[in-house]
Amino acid sequence: MSDCNTRLAQGGIAAAIGPGDSPAVHFRDTVRAGAGLCDEVAVRILTEEAAERIADLVQLGVDFDTIEGQIALTLEAAHTWPRILHAGGDTTGARIEEALSARARNSSIELEEEALVTDLIVHRNTVTGIKIFDKKSHTEKEFAGQFVILASGGAGQIYSLTTNPAVATGDGVALAFNAGARVGDIEFFQFHPTALCLQGVSPFLISEAARGEGGLLVNACGERFMPAYAREAELAPRDVVARAIANEMAKTGADKVYLDIRHLTEQRIAARFPQIYRFCSENGLDISRELIPVSPAAHYMIGGVIVNYRGETDIKNLFVAGEAACTGVHGANRLASNSLMEVLVFGRRIIDSTIGKAGPREPKPSRVEDLYGLTAGREVSSGEKVPSLEQLQNLMWQKAGIIRNQGDLRDARDELAGWSRALDQSHDRKSCEMRNLVLVSRMLVEAAFIRKESRGAHFCTDYPEPEEGWRKHIVFKKEQGID
Repeated sequence: MSDCNTRLAQGGIAAAIGPGDSPAVHFRDTVRAGAGLCDEVAVRILTEEAAERIADLVQLGVDFDTIEGQIALTLEAAHTWPRILHAGGDTTGARIEEALSARARNSSIELEEEALVTDLIVHRNTVTGIKIFDKKSHTEKEFAGQFVILASGGAGQIYSLTTNPAVATGDGVALAFNAGARVGDIEFFQFHPTALCLQGVSPFLISEAARGEGGLLVNACGERFMPAYAREAELAPRDVVARAIANEMAKTGADKVYLDIRHLTEQRIAARFPQIYRFCSENGLDISRELIPVSPAAHYMIGGVIVNYRGETDIKNLFVAGEAACTGVHGANRLASNSLMEVLVFGRRIIDSTIGKAGPREPKPSRVEDLYGLTAGREVSSGEKVPSLEQLQNLMWQKAGIIRNQGDLRDARDELAGWSRALDQSHDRKSCEMRNLVLVSRMLVEAAFIRKESRGAHFCTDYPEPEEGWRKHIVFKKEQGID
């Protein structure tokens, strides 16, 4: 249960609870970051209900950091006000996960760990249960349920460099799509600008809060570069910073840039970023005296299964929460630290719906959507091998990564469609996860190829500017496409 993206969240959780701040200002910052594609009703729900959800966490045992008895608030990129709560310095996600997991383990909830959901059981467009593969017994089981909630996280494992754990394989999105639910905004995948880049060390997140505390980015020549790319410099939205770093790496021929937080004392760094300080120290890097080598890595799946303001999908009684869901809050580019709050706000709304406490219904989302299926692609040649995870990840990083172009996307689309026909249809974990990864990759590439503009986290060199005609959502539904 602890193996999840939540546990790895460092920076914190956004809520307008400080003096001078307000849900209206939080709303404005979120919509601005979303580059014209936010669902404003969903954003108002998130920003106005955030304070109540923080109170819930405190009651459940999450101890947020304080200064002189008041909850400490910090600033992150694209926020105009300090509104990021943190716990244990840079271990916010871990503190939340530990508190909630402990509650679950000490309750009457029956847990099935080391198990993979392989199918949703749907009858007349109503979900009635799930099928799982039990890794321990190597057997398949079925469970009936009046309601099913998917909270399965993202799909960072489609990329060769990612801050996500190995379990982030897009399972929830694939399950819902295969059951008939719509999936949208999947082309918008957020790359965190600053993941630790040390030889022989897996990418490790260097929190955006490090730049919020005054950290500066310099290239391989030692030159600060962010002011040339954005008025907000290091505190520009993540997509801007990630592309700027990619450009600087290309210009200098280096595989990294550097983050400088040496203006902070060693004591301040150790107290504010204990996890980062400790991890870097264990790998021979003293970040109080040395520059931190960083490069972008796949971080957050902005799109997902389309849900209403109560978290329900097109399939009755099937709900999705967190990174696997597309609530409309993030638009084309997630505002930093809104993700933990999103799952709290809409997760609570899901529970209220299932126990009949939902209250008055909000209006249905009125998004402009174009519905698509997946292209057939090339035929599979005889004897073609199933792709390895490494092949898939390299293809996606090279052809559908931070900076894209139509030619690369067309090649990736054809390659992925061919691979999907050759995949093993077994129900073991490795086969299921590979099918899910390929399916999510196909939707991402197809949507990126369709979108003839650059917006938010999607940047295409053939169409480098946003276009008003593309201020709409690209949506996939299985009935419209191929098997």
